[in-house]
Amino acid sequence: MKQLTKAEEEIMQILWKLEKANVKAIIENFKGTKPAYNTVSTIVRILENKGFVGYEKVGKGHVYFPLLAQSEYSNQSISKLVNGYFQGSFKSMVSFFMQKNDISTEELEEIRKEIEKSNQKS
Repeated sequence: MKQLTKAEEEIMQILWKLEKANVKAIIENFKGTKPAYNTVSTIVRILENKGFVGYEKVGKGHVYFPLLAQSEYSNQSISKLVNGYFQGSFKSMVSFFMQKNDISTEELEEIRKEIEKSNQKS
């Protein structure tokens, strides 16, 4: 799967939230400074070419929607992170974040409970 640039990911986050939107609605959902219409339109077309976004014609314009679920993209991105920086070891990744981010015992307990829940479903 192709990786998204920061700008592409920002637009995808908005589309995942809205589910369907035209360029104007995407721009309205940006936090802070709003990008130019042509910029967003160009990025949406790039996302379409990459296979992340589809569209339907509505009147004279287009309404865009994600073709890839946010969870699927997140899973693939995390797998790439783990494989690229932690030699495929989730344990190494968790250990790294524990050391660098001063995780509390309460947070560790919550993580352990989530792992147990996940194992019970399997």
